[in-house]
Amino acid sequence: MTKVAIIGAGIVGAAIAYELSKVTGLEITLIDRDRPASGSTGAALGVLMGAISHKTKGRAWQLRQRSLERYETLIPELETLTGKQIAVNRQGIVKLLFEGDCLDKWQQLQAIRRDRGWQLSIWERADLRDRCPQIDNDKIIAAVYSPQDRQINPTMLTEALVAGAAQNGVKCQFGVKVQDASTKNDKTDLRYCYQIETTEGNLEIDWLVVAAGLGSTPLTDTLKQSVDIRPVLGQALKLKLDNNLGNPDFQPVITGEDVHLVPLGNGEYWLGATVEFPQEDGQEIIAQSQLLEQVRQKAIAFCPAIAEAKIISTWSGKRPRPQNQPAPIIGLLPGYNNVLLATGHYRNGVLLAPATAEEVKQFVYESLAERLSN
Repeated sequence: MTKVAIIGAGIVGAAIAYELSKVTGLEITLIDRDRPASGSTGAALGVLMGAISHKTKGRAWQLRQRSLERYETLIPELETLTGKQIAVNRQGIVKLLFEGDCLDKWQQLQAIRRDRGWQLSIWERADLRDRCPQIDNDKIIAAVYSPQDRQINPTMLTEALVAGAAQNGVKCQFGVKVQDASTKNDKTDLRYCYQIETTEGNLEIDWLVVAAGLGSTPLTDTLKQSVDIRPVLGQALKLKLDNNLGNPDFQPVITGEDVHLVPLGNGEYWLGATVEFPQEDGQEIIAQSQLLEQVRQKAIAFCPAIAEAKIISTWSGKRPRPQNQPAPIIGLLPGYNNVLLATGHYRNGVLLAPATAEEVKQFVYESLAERLSN
């Protein structure tokens, strides 16, 4: 059996554990110092901006496309396997366009998506008013509707992934910290991690997958090959109204000026999120209430009824953003032949988790095939 340890049980680590659990010949352990989805995953809004993003080629689009396609099969697959229901909004995303937005670029994107089998509709103001009467702002010039994009509850999804992985034989160790790692050189002078030391004892491994978000940096420090990932804070809030906004039968995610209004049903909505960087390197980020209020005011500017909503709760989370390289980081840790990084997804962890899991699965699968051939 090939022994695989996955560190991090957020959405990315959980997705990797689940996909690897379907590969024969693996003995998998999923480790987290806390409970699943307790980090940035638990603070995410779960808005999957894939087809409506301006990414059209290369790795950035390929990851999005593969994830969106996998989600269509993954959700029913998990619900059948685990019996857990996962909250999914399949009514798409409406992006509001304001004065100064270039309509030509959206028309070009619409044509590109159409050629590849993805739908985007461009609505004039009258169309928007008819479909989403709760939206009211004179500076809105049009809207783009993406019916194939989704919104998923990140915590529910992560819990289902963990449950599915466990049912398939993955050993889950939560509340367990990784303290050290033992390495040696292989025949090619690359490093090889053969054991990790945890608070529950030592674990021999053939593959180590680091999917720990902000916790990835101290883990790679232990391996003497540091990867610099830094926090960006995001705040969000939950609102309650007497009734659903606008058309009760059409409740898509609405996004405008980088503010997401996420319907939850029964007049409840998530609203977010701020993007807060540390003022200096290494400085702790403290959530600023005035920035969250600015998000609320932006929402009120395009959806005035939000002003009457009761704030039920607020929360914040730190997103893992790589320094000096694009997000996310997926691949071998430099200098190692059996340590895989699947981290630093910044604001797209939920969106890109399925494609990330597929890439990690392919790495491990190819390694198994090579071992068998030799």
